[in-house]
Amino acid sequence: MSVELPFAPVDAVIRREAGDLRVSADAAEELARRIQRHGAALAREAAEHATESGRKTLMIEDFSFADPDADADALTLPVAPVDRIARLDIPDEYRVSMDARVALAAHLEVFAADAAEGAALLAEHAGRRTVQAEDVETYFRLVE
Repeated sequence: MSVELPFAPVDAVIRREAGDLRVSADAAEELARRIQRHGAALAREAAEHATESGRKTLMIEDFSFADPDADADALTLPVAPVDRIARLDIPDEYRVSMDARVALAAHLEVFAADAAEGAALLAEHAGRRTVQAEDVETYFRLVE
């Protein structure tokens, strides 16, 4: 699976949540993969809602978590790759409205921040100064 999301913004989210801890490149890569899987799954569900409403465009209301006040300029995760993530597992004839892209990016950023915070706690608990991919993996095993 290729990862559509650049690692640099994901790394920035982890570093923001990790405080004084270092962050391995593998941790950022693992979190980017998890963000991508989660975003693609949310888009599949939204596409089902759009289809039920007779539309081929995913709108903000198709995402149950949608924040209509999300601001693209305030996000760390870029909207364009999030748009590509949304389109990974839905048919090509579907489109994603700009409001829905921004809301999805905002949701995925919160998702990433929660995971990063949990992974940082796990690294500290293990007595390490670096958040590693295993911390991200363990966080998701614990919450799923």
